[in-house]
Amino acid sequence: MFRLLGKGLLLLAALFLFVQFWYLGHVLWWKAFDPASTAFMESGLARLQEKRPEAELRHRWVAYARISIHLKRAVIAAEDSKFLAHEGFDWDGMETALEKNLQRGRIVAGGSTISQQLAKNLFLSASKNPFRKLQEAVITVMIEQLWSKRRILEVYLNVIEWGNGIYGAEAAARRYFKGSAASLGPGEAAHLAAMIPNPRYYERHRSARGLQKRQGTIAARMGQVAVPR
Repeated sequence: MFRLLGKGLLLLAALFLFVQFWYLGHVLWWKAFDPASTAFMESGLARLQEKRPEAELRHRWVAYARISIHLKRAVIAAEDSKFLAHEGFDWDGMETALEKNLQRGRIVAGGSTISQQLAKNLFLSASKNPFRKLQEAVITVMIEQLWSKRRILEVYLNVIEWGNGIYGAEAAARRYFKGSAASLGPGEAAHLAAMIPNPRYYERHRSARGLQKRQGTIAARMGQVAVPR
């Protein structure tokens, strides 16, 4: 009985290590090569093709230098003001988010950094179960240890969702402002950054009061933000 249990635990440990090495291999590869797709993109495409089998995602990779500095500032101001200082986790931000959620009795704020969001987008799902959060943390450490902050932000801006089937800054800029990611001005950048928490909803409600309020807050903070060079 105990021997079987021991073998079972060893098998689980081996499987866990195999999965971690699989993630590590992808993180190492994507340090130099751009990901063509992500777990969130694949999920989004499957959702679209349930209604329209011929549906395709709107996504075009652009180099870091071809993304407006205003968008870089706006996204950091909106999602992770301590991005350049932390090593993957904003413990103060997580504590503040937990306090807000406990006060409201529901989840109204998240404390995830850009690095954590990227780990989730690349490999995982939107599930909030404890194992998924643990795996997200492990991948976040891998990314932070192996990539520069510039590379983290470059990949993040190229893969996050900005509407139904819209992924990355270039596709978002063309969808909402008929221009390129490089040409985004401060107001347009603040608008896109404000959409990140709920992009599919805000795609349909671009004049939503909450979106406009958040856009104004981000615009006011952008000048205080430094970005990776």
